[in-house]
Amino acid sequence: MRELGVPLERDLDGLDWRDESLGARIRVALWLRDEVGVGGTFTKQQVRAAVSGTEQVDRRMRDLRPAGWEIRNYRDKPSLRPDELFLERIGRPVWEKEHRAAGLRQISARTRRQVYERDGHMCRRCGVAAAEEYPDEPGSHARLTLGHVRPHRSGGAAGPEDLLTECARCNETVRHLTGVQMDREQVWDRIEQLPGKDRKNLLAWMMHDAREQTPTERVWGMYRQLPAELREQLKRDLYDLLRR
Repeated sequence: MRELGVPLERDLDGLDWRDESLGARIRVALWLRDEVGVGGTFTKQQVRAAVSGTEQVDRRMRDLRPAGWEIRNYRDKPSLRPDELFLERIGRPVWEKEHRAAGLRQISARTRRQVYERDGHMCRRCGVAAAEEYPDEPGSHARLTLGHVRPHRSGGAAGPEDLLTECARCNETVRHLTGVQMDREQVWDRIEQLPGKDRKNLLAWMMHDAREQTPTERVWGMYRQLPAELREQLKRDLYDLLRR
């Protein structure tokens, strides 16, 4: 990684990744170009420290991939440590006006709301609700985002039918699935262990390619996406209602 402040011959555009008036995606791209360079390694922590005060820096970095940027991790480059990333290729110069939207697909607020409501404000992969604590990761709470049924880099569209609600953890995991995480036999063994009623429910979910939610589950998903203050109010209201 280069020392900060060392001028590069190619930096003729005068743009600086420290300029907070630039968008996070552009700042991340400039930082990778100027401070890492093709063939360089870095960590997510270094990106966050450089482009601080910006939400979802990791996502802005991932948004470079559909624009031709190739960023490897330890899953596809075993020589890397788990916390290391490798800049293999710099894609389109997203800091230039004509390339600003390269690789991006705009999802309207209406579409985003429609998908969240359709999925009951719950992750379609693991079933966790917005802001709910992960059972296997105490202290870590789910943040919902939108995933693509067909990966962006493979040309998937961005309509409601092309999107599904995912928690950030599942969204990140799915991006790196290699096909050897679970095999058919492992899943089938678990299916065989289910009671008959649960097998029928599972088949219904498979046929619809979605987990059918009970009215209680749908309300739970809506409740979990509310701010903490409103959740507390509803909790007290329901408690009082049941005491009447």
